[in-house]
Amino acid sequence: MEGRYDKEGGEDLKMALLEVKNLKKYFKTKSGLLHAVDGVDLHINKGETLGLVGESGCGKSTIGRLVLRLIEPTEGEIIFEGKDLGKLNKSEMRQMRRKMQIVFQDPYASLDPRKNVFELIAEPLIVQRIYSNKRELERRIYELMEIVGLAQRLVNSYPHELDGGRRQRVGVARAIALRPVFMVLDEPVSALDVSIQAQIINLLLKLQREFGLTYLFISHDLSVVKHISDRVAVMYLGQIVELADCKEIFKEPLHPYSQALLSAVPVPRIDLKREKIILEGEVPSPINPKPGCRFTSRCRYCQDICKTETPVLREIYPGRFVACHFPQKGQ
Repeated sequence: MEGRYDKEGGEDLKMALLEVKNLKKYFKTKSGLLHAVDGVDLHINKGETLGLVGESGCGKSTIGRLVLRLIEPTEGEIIFEGKDLGKLNKSEMRQMRRKMQIVFQDPYASLDPRKNVFELIAEPLIVQRIYSNKRELERRIYELMEIVGLAQRLVNSYPHELDGGRRQRVGVARAIALRPVFMVLDEPVSALDVSIQAQIINLLLKLQREFGLTYLFISHDLSVVKHISDRVAVMYLGQIVELADCKEIFKEPLHPYSQALLSAVPVPRIDLKREKIILEGEVPSPINPKPGCRFTSRCRYCQDICKTETPVLREIYPGRFVACHFPQKGQ
């Protein structure tokens, strides 16, 4: 299993905290099975951030919910700390949830409007019966508020009385309340103003350094992904099409879809000329997809084999995975 180089300590970390094997999630529709996630393999090393990017509807958020078993997979294995989550019973999974948490995209929709800040942060601690002493619980709530940058005067405020940034800080405080080791960040800044986005991203990086957290960072904003991620997985219609070190994938994307995504990222340099790739053609339906590459209808390098044989995610050189019959075309 691939390791990650610890930039601060110089240590080669070879432990995969989370490993996903042949993960699938199909939803029944009137027209057939919708392949939301279709045969995904990936791993996240302890202490790293894996960025998961792609267009809306590609299955990113579904993966986030699957790895936490918020929804059950159709097929595949989810290995966390060496344990197959699919084999855990309800009681065992409840204990495991202390180590695995999520921060949702919309902080207003994810918070109970009937509860104030104190009650919202206290909820996971009460559900998991962490503190029996009320004074200790109160002390922990104020500690968490200080950690995420919430003023104590807001303790009795309700979600509608807070701005988006403060609401998301409440969401982050809830997520770290149980001292997890792994967090799914499902587009945690996409609903916020740009200035507030930077504050939340810096908070997440600070928490990762201080508590050794491991992140699955889901986003469609590649500039944010570049700032926070160690590795990046590019997803298209339920499948991973490219997986590599963050610097490598931004410097030289090999899959045509990755190229198109990166060409749309604004660059603050007027002297830099870069081809902007416009994707043409229709996005194929994820319902009962046909064999072959799912990007064929929009790919400028498509050939006959692409329409009949589904490319597998293969390692073309150490740490660089591409699901494309002609990855050299993307150079």
